[in-house]
Amino acid sequence: MTTSLAPRPRSTAPAPAPRPSSTTPAPHASTQPAGPSCVQLPRVFQDPLLEEPPAAGAPAEDRRRYAELVARATAACQRCPLVVACLDRAVVEHDVAGFVGGTTARQRVEIRRRLGVVVPPEDLDTLAGVLGGSRPVDHDEVLRVRAAHPDETLEVLAVRLGCSLSTVKRHLRRERDQPSPPRPVAARPSQQQVLEATLAVTRPVSRGHRDAA
Repeated sequence: MTTSLAPRPRSTAPAPAPRPSSTTPAPHASTQPAGPSCVQLPRVFQDPLLEEPPAAGAPAEDRRRYAELVARATAACQRCPLVVACLDRAVVEHDVAGFVGGTTARQRVEIRRRLGVVVPPEDLDTLAGVLGGSRPVDHDEVLRVRAAHPDETLEVLAVRLGCSLSTVKRHLRRERDQPSPPRPVAARPSQQQVLEATLAVTRPVSRGHRDAA
């Protein structure tokens, strides 16, 4: 009896698909922020307390909450990739209220004084479309209404003017805290000069931490 040595026909069935490796990284959402750090924390940066810091005689709770807001805003600015450019514009180009570029409005006044920078106050009411009736709220008008009604609360003055309470506070603070005229400079300071002046102004706060370390 003869045994056939002919090769067996190969199977035409498809080979099973390879199983995905357990080490294949799964798709994940981008961790990059959608914009500046302040945009991610509107409740911090838009808090009225950051725009109008409490006075020395304010309740302890207000001063404590203000310190917490400043700490959170500072941490956010320090990790923001736009902080240097933001600080430069806030010091050299625009006089705005609130916490900007890692600094308070009062600190920026001192930074400009050291640099000899003069920046006209921004007409934020016109830019933001804050209207009193059918026209923008004017700085002189806020002062005039305040002088005419010295016993009224700022909330009532805001209703009279048709603007927000923070707008009234901003105009009154601007009148109260007019800095002495700085010496003029011939050229715009560089970002490095702005950073050095900022460090000189904010150093007393950080120096205490270094001494305690």
